[in-house]
Amino acid sequence: MNKIFLYNTLSRVKEEFVPIKDGEVGLYTCGPTVYNFAHIGNLRTYLFEDLLKRTLEYNGLNVKHVMNITDVGHLTGDQDMGEDKMEKGAATEGRSAWDIASYYTAAFKEDLAALNIMAPNTWCRATDNIPEQISMIETLEKKGFTYKTSDGIYFDTSKVKNYNKLSHLNLDELKEGARVEKNEEKKNPTDFSLWKFSPKNEQRQMEWTSPWGVGFPGWHIECSAMSLKFLGKQLDIHCGGIDHVNIHHTNEIAQSEAATGEKFFNYWVHGAFLNIAGGKKMAKSEGNFLTLQNAFVAKNIDPLAYRLAVLSVHYRKPMEYNDEIILNTEKSLEHMRHQVADLGALKGEINMEFKEHFVDALNDDLNSAQALAVAQELLKSDLSKEDKLATILDFDRVLGLSLKQDIPAHVIELAEQRMVARRAKDFAESDKLRDEIAEMGFVVKDNGDSYVLMNK
Repeated sequence: MNKIFLYNTLSRVKEEFVPIKDGEVGLYTCGPTVYNFAHIGNLRTYLFEDLLKRTLEYNGLNVKHVMNITDVGHLTGDQDMGEDKMEKGAATEGRSAWDIASYYTAAFKEDLAALNIMAPNTWCRATDNIPEQISMIETLEKKGFTYKTSDGIYFDTSKVKNYNKLSHLNLDELKEGARVEKNEEKKNPTDFSLWKFSPKNEQRQMEWTSPWGVGFPGWHIECSAMSLKFLGKQLDIHCGGIDHVNIHHTNEIAQSEAATGEKFFNYWVHGAFLNIAGGKKMAKSEGNFLTLQNAFVAKNIDPLAYRLAVLSVHYRKPMEYNDEIILNTEKSLEHMRHQVADLGALKGEINMEFKEHFVDALNDDLNSAQALAVAQELLKSDLSKEDKLATILDFDRVLGLSLKQDIPAHVIELAEQRMVARRAKDFAESDKLRDEIAEMGFVVKDNGDSYVLMNK
């Protein structure tokens, strides 16, 4: 196997990735809080994680991928203050929290499919794993890491050495950040809830009995309990957005290592923000978020144009989003598909020289922009069409751009008839044929004196 290098937030350097068990990888990726649609900034994180997973598999590794669904316990404030996002979402939409969770989980999975993001081996919902979370809190209690307040059971961060080892921030800086939402009963500003009590005289939709009273788990405990449950001793890589570093992932490490007495994940890999024009982070709390549906599907833009745009920027660099960037990327995707279509249908041999350059780029901390450059060099090379096709389709196992469109012959024939009608300026016939093609699940787009035909 070629050497793979990943930037580890824990050490702040690129390290050679060495799995705990030869040939296998345990991968945990923080999933969505399903109270609303995922925005395209969220989806950038899932795209980089998909690139990582595909790269590992491309290198011959067997990846066991676990992703959580947060359907309880994530409060509107990161420091355990405010409303539960699920309960708030349910009240806003006039539906039950369970219905909200089910609806937005399905929507999230549809977004992943539209972006060619591979599903995890294991989906795990917080509400399906309450006993495991309670058990872990009991372990922490027995070991002396918890204390009780009027609103819940808290983890005492002062009892953990190197609490800031992931964030690398001075502890005073972390404490200052934690003071934004003040809880007078906490012993330390950085302490966090493990179990929250249901409010008195109020029945929540999502609540459970526990040794400490009726309530619900805190946000951080779910990822610790479920990653340990489903990955066991295979704690290789934990991923998420860079916004999880200072609080969520820091707290995961603290409670997990306190409970087990062992290191919790060897590699921590984080993706940078997506910024809207002007450099402001896209966030639901800012009201400036775009979804895959309103930014792409509703505008008849192939969602994979967004995948290509994300691949064009290194995952650890902030990415700017605007309409011009996406429209240019869509043209680039169409051009690549044209190039691949021109190669015909017969596959030859994978060119190992180009493949080696492609792998080198990916294995250098997921340098997808360089990998795309290798793909373009391949398409412009003087290799035979057959070998080009075999090689670019091999690359697309990682790129996930659906470069070879599987379109039935009768749909292609309709597109050709439409082009004849368009050239004859018979626009009524042209529009009629376009609608027929759309009814069959395909989109035809004009490109000068030619056209691009793709799956809807």
